[in-house]
Amino acid sequence: MKRIVLFAVLLMTTLGYAQTFSSYEKPPVFKACDSVAVDQLKSCFNFTLNTFIYKNFKVPQVVVDESYQGDVQLLFEVTNEGEFKIIYADAIYDELKTESKRVFDLLPKISPATYNGNPTFTQYSISIAIPLAEPKEEPVKQLDAEVLTENDSLNATLSDEFNQLEKELKPYEKLEYTSQLNIPFTHSYYARFDDEMNAIGTNSHTAAKPFVYSDVARYYDIQAEKESLAKDTDTWLGKKIFNEHLVEVQGKDFWFTVDPILDLQIGKDTDTDADFNSTWNNTRGINIQAGLGKRFNLTASVYESQGRFAEYFNQYAESLKAFGPDPAIIPGRGIAKSFKDDAYDYPVAEAYLSYTPADFLNVQFGHGKNFIGDGYRSLLQSDVASPYPFLKVNATFWKIKYTSTWMWLKDVRPEVVVDDAFLTKYMANHYLSWNVNKRLNIGLFESVMWADTNGRGFDVNYLNPIIFFRAIEFQTGQGAGNAILGLTSKYKWNNKVNLYGQFVLDEFSLSDVKAGDKSWKNKFGFQLGAKYFNAFKVDNLLLQAEYNQVRPYTYSHNTQILNYGHFNQPMAHLWGANFREFVLIGRYNYKRWFGDAKMIIGQRGLDYNTDEGSFSYGGDIYRDYNDRNADTGIQIGQGNKTNSFMAELQAGYLLNPTTNLKVFTNIIYRDYNPDTVSASTVRSGSVWFSLGVRTDLFNWYTDF
Repeated sequence: MKRIVLFAVLLMTTLGYAQTFSSYEKPPVFKACDSVAVDQLKSCFNFTLNTFIYKNFKVPQVVVDESYQGDVQLLFEVTNEGEFKIIYADAIYDELKTESKRVFDLLPKISPATYNGNPTFTQYSISIAIPLAEPKEEPVKQLDAEVLTENDSLNATLSDEFNQLEKELKPYEKLEYTSQLNIPFTHSYYARFDDEMNAIGTNSHTAAKPFVYSDVARYYDIQAEKESLAKDTDTWLGKKIFNEHLVEVQGKDFWFTVDPILDLQIGKDTDTDADFNSTWNNTRGINIQAGLGKRFNLTASVYESQGRFAEYFNQYAESLKAFGPDPAIIPGRGIAKSFKDDAYDYPVAEAYLSYTPADFLNVQFGHGKNFIGDGYRSLLQSDVASPYPFLKVNATFWKIKYTSTWMWLKDVRPEVVVDDAFLTKYMANHYLSWNVNKRLNIGLFESVMWADTNGRGFDVNYLNPIIFFRAIEFQTGQGAGNAILGLTSKYKWNNKVNLYGQFVLDEFSLSDVKAGDKSWKNKFGFQLGAKYFNAFKVDNLLLQAEYNQVRPYTYSHNTQILNYGHFNQPMAHLWGANFREFVLIGRYNYKRWFGDAKMIIGQRGLDYNTDEGSFSYGGDIYRDYNDRNADTGIQIGQGNKTNSFMAELQAGYLLNPTTNLKVFTNIIYRDYNPDTVSASTVRSGSVWFSLGVRTDLFNWYTDF
């Protein structure tokens, strides 16, 4: 509130000094100005005051050490007895406020202003530039309540309001890199600072993603990295293309940036007989980031896209088809409309507000994605599904980070549509990350899914950020929700090697385990992985190996709408369940150049889509697990066993480090080999080659 008052005062004091001065017989007078003519008293007062401040003000050491450039805003009064009194001080450092008050306490008593022959008080605002600048004879701005109530003074103030706002703008100081905004989550970019975040002895928490800039800034200087990659160019166009945001604006208590979003690709898929441009993508959009004050940030990205992809990708997108006329759901993006004869139109919007009421607490509300895990995949919560509305609270204290997330999801299958409207369902997660010691981290996860049926709506039982969901599920009825438990771990073997893992538990029967009959009730999965930073003493080379497996029927439910999915896509691993998978990844960057390599070998158990095979073999999480083929003898790969192999190479050049705009070329080899061929499980061995330019702000997953 004090800042609002000060801001209003500053606006009102833009009134020309001469207009208010005429109402006084004399302004306040320093002893050094006694012999000055009356019409020069105001400039003498200003020059004498600024000279005194310049000679006596001692810039605090912390300000010097941090090379701060800015100002101190003061509102002060010369009383009717001629004494100086600070009414309000505003500065980024408390030390600057303290020093300002000390200097003003040293000011001598002067002759007060007079009005109609009587002593009166006067109020002024002044800005002290840091670093200190030689005083110039510019009039300080004067405020007198009685005088400013006159219509002519008020009109003059309002007419100059816009110009005053323009004067408050300052050079953009790249405040985004210390803000509470999320760092756009892509595996390739997060690999740039993964080793710094995972050094032995750090108290970072790396599983809950995306990270906010202020958290990473303690371990890795993103701003310095971006500046080190800047090209030496003096032209405005060169700076905007290679180094900067398109629009950068900063004022006293705000900043914002605006950038275009591009994803323009052209390519060839050997599964089709078309020409080179058998695959293409045309995405245009806009990205806005902003900060208001020190604790409130926001960002918004709006995409308009048309595209046609490799044949296997198109088939998968069309298999996700929602209720209604739309032909497909583009994986990870959203519902697509038909575009021309063989392409898709898929608009997407993502945005969120980020508020940090205290240093240990961050609250976000928006439309986007979240991820939990240290690996390429997550068996708990991943970012493979389409964006969704969410509310997230992060609390960090001591060696603990606690994340609670509430999500509004959609089931879009024809069998659950009511009155042509998609069914809303809800998901709530709790994740506690604990750094046990300087090497070991353990995380505890719980999640529950429930649906908006029978007027239930958002169940306030699950709003509590601490309570255990499994207990609430029993209280509300086991058919009312689908609860999942999880465990994560990370061990820093040394500063070059990290080991990590996950365990997810949907349901478990100890008696069946002892009996050794591989019951369908034992629904669980696990992940084991390792990262090797600066591998073989090569700077910026990351090698990663990861193994994932999930038993059949995990994530599914006997109430089909309570499956662990959104928009016909899994909320965990994109293969659903009933699979095992081995992933090898290599990532390397040198200055603006980068290269990624990935190999995935997997085995999946799919359903038989024939008249004889109406059973669920546990891979499709959207099927009712009561349709299972058996109660015992359940094993990974049962059903239509499908072996798959995928290799991907990508290389490119970072055009603009600030916006993450890159040019790239990408090649994917995919061999997909089911035991039984059907309309939905076709053997294929294809190569997908593409090249393009992209603003890289999210993960594209093509390894279906």
